[in-house]
Amino acid sequence: MVFSTPIFIYGYLPLVLAGYYLIPRVARNGWLLAASYFFYGWGNPLYLSLLFFSTALDYLCALGMHTGNRKARRLLLCASLAGNLGVLVFFKYSGFFARAAQELASLPGTETLGWLSSIALPLGISFYTFQSLSYTIDVYRGEVKPTRCFLDFATYVALFPQLVAGPIVRYGQIASALHNRRESRQLFTDGMGIFIIGLSKKLLLANPCGAIADRAFSAAELDAFAAWTGLFAYSFQIYFDFSGYSEMAIGLGLMFGFVLPLNFRAPYRAGSLRDFWRRWHITLGSWVRDYLYIPLGGNRVSRTRGVVNLVFVMLVVGLWHGSAWQFLVWGGIHGILLALERLARPLGLGQRLPAALCIILTFSIVSLTWVVFRSDSLFSAGQYYTALLGGTDPGGSAWWTQELLLNRQNVLVLLVAALITWVGCPAADFVEGAGRLRWGVLTILFWICLVAMAAQAGNSFLYYFF
Repeated sequence: MVFSTPIFIYGYLPLVLAGYYLIPRVARNGWLLAASYFFYGWGNPLYLSLLFFSTALDYLCALGMHTGNRKARRLLLCASLAGNLGVLVFFKYSGFFARAAQELASLPGTETLGWLSSIALPLGISFYTFQSLSYTIDVYRGEVKPTRCFLDFATYVALFPQLVAGPIVRYGQIASALHNRRESRQLFTDGMGIFIIGLSKKLLLANPCGAIADRAFSAAELDAFAAWTGLFAYSFQIYFDFSGYSEMAIGLGLMFGFVLPLNFRAPYRAGSLRDFWRRWHITLGSWVRDYLYIPLGGNRVSRTRGVVNLVFVMLVVGLWHGSAWQFLVWGGIHGILLALERLARPLGLGQRLPAALCIILTFSIVSLTWVVFRSDSLFSAGQYYTALLGGTDPGGSAWWTQELLLNRQNVLVLLVAALITWVGCPAADFVEGAGRLRWGVLTILFWICLVAMAAQAGNSFLYYFF
């Protein structure tokens, strides 16, 4: 089920909210858990077993860690890691590894592994696996106490607003809210406003920008102008799609009394790649920092070791996004660029350049890396880079350039997207203390979204597939 569809807006959400506020407070976690499992099982009920397996495994392992000795605690942590990562690797990466073995090594017997490529990816498995794992690791480290209430923990793992595409929530961030939250009219109305802003980003900006990007990336011939326009359109699409989902999730959380962590903080206003990754998908960045980069040594190791660790972590981030070579290469590119930026930091180049120029350079570099991320293969990525450098349409007169890119509606969408990206205020700031004028704007946006939702056929979020 997708947030930006009629079945969710007109059916699921009103029923879940009505039931939640009509039943006694003591039963609300049970209601949320049932609603979340229904939400997740809407597409394929069979994958509920994987969600339950991860939940039960980490619940039991954490309880055992709290009472066991050091050796037992370590074994239970290994069991949690092996169980969760084993399921993730099988469903998400077994096909990739089988194809890689066939392509690179031509290993005998690999021709029988073709069936692995047909395994369907369970929705949101990368997100809830990392979220559930963070709980057992935090319990092992002694940073949080394990809960004895399975209902509370299952609600934490499966909470539908953030289940399939984040934010990745640490247990300690909402532990108190799971058993002692106080819903209020202010939280509810703030949540509604933030949800509407996220919905608007998805339907009114991400989807139209995506239509431009899709035409550009699928075109057989491109002039340079069209290629760059398509690239920037995709940069806007992925940002407004994912940040829009995150804001919808945060807004829904507030409606039920949960304060979920911020996932985006104007990433395209970053003046460096390091700053970009502090603003983009914040909860994933903090996860790999705390559970992977710091355990590898963080900044306490030698410069060479630190660079190697940084590149390795970004390769993992790339592979987390998808089981294909282009995601691995995308992560590697970011790792290398971050390493070079770190090595060049003592020179103080960023301090000598104007802030606006740093922002433009960072946005351009990030956009160029999106080519690999968006392309269907490394070969098609190479073709698109060729188009960016001079075009694969020598005459520069691709018919669709005039038809699509010079369309007034598309130009307006790109201009509005750019304006909001670099000038707009955060959704929470817009909603906080909003008066009649701002709520009037939000109401108009919501009605426009309902019209757009009825007109648009596909409304899936990009990160649903990661």
